[in-house]
Amino acid sequence: MSNRQERANSEIQKCLMEIIKEKMNDPRLNKIITITETKLSKDFRFCKVKISVLDVKEIENVTNILQKSAGYIKKELAKMIDMPFMPSLKFEVDKGAVSTMRVEEILKNLNIPKEEENDGE
Repeated sequence: MSNRQERANSEIQKCLMEIIKEKMNDPRLNKIITITETKLSKDFRFCKVKISVLDVKEIENVTNILQKSAGYIKKELAKMIDMPFMPSLKFEVDKGAVSTMRVEEILKNLNIPKEEENDGE
């Protein structure tokens, strides 16, 4: 990936977080949302945005809300970033983050007894 693409990905990610947290007034988005990755195509016309939500049960719902709001988000992004054209946004679930949350949840629910320390051995 080129330096230009990396800088653009980073700036888009930062601005998208600001738009979602501060400019969108949808109460369904009050969940803790994290944009884990943005991937611009080589021609800068398309951008995949991977998101993670604290509540695993709500992630599909939040993704659908963001995808339906993509036009508004793109318009706000155009105000913040100077690019020749704004990429089309596609919001996706970050499956790695979802898997990590599930593993953590499973580990919390395990009842593993603590080992007793033996002083003599």
